[in-house]
Amino acid sequence: MSDFANTPNPPYFAVIFTSNRTEGDHGYGAMSDEIEALAKEQPGFLGVESVRDSSGYGITISYWESEKAIRDWKQHTQHKIAQDKGKAEWYRNYKVRICKVERDYERSF
Repeated sequence: MSDFANTPNPPYFAVIFTSNRTEGDHGYGAMSDEIEALAKEQPGFLGVESVRDSSGYGITISYWESEKAIRDWKQHTQHKIAQDKGKAEWYRNYKVRICKVERDYERSF
């Protein structure tokens, strides 16, 4: 991904998902694309930014209008399937952080 998420004026919320992948794809790429497309359809979704290096370390930040939107997404049936698959196969470890964005600014060149 090369573009920044187009977020509104704060406040809004961010879910920061940091992870280390296991070796091999095992369906991860296809599910990742499917889950991102599905997230974009969810009420309260604002955008996503994601990077992963060659060692498998990655950070995905999704932006949401409210904590309720985040909770609803966490409970979405297809997302729960992906979460279970991630725990069983795709991640050596991961950490989730949820925070309120109170201020943002940018500079474009």
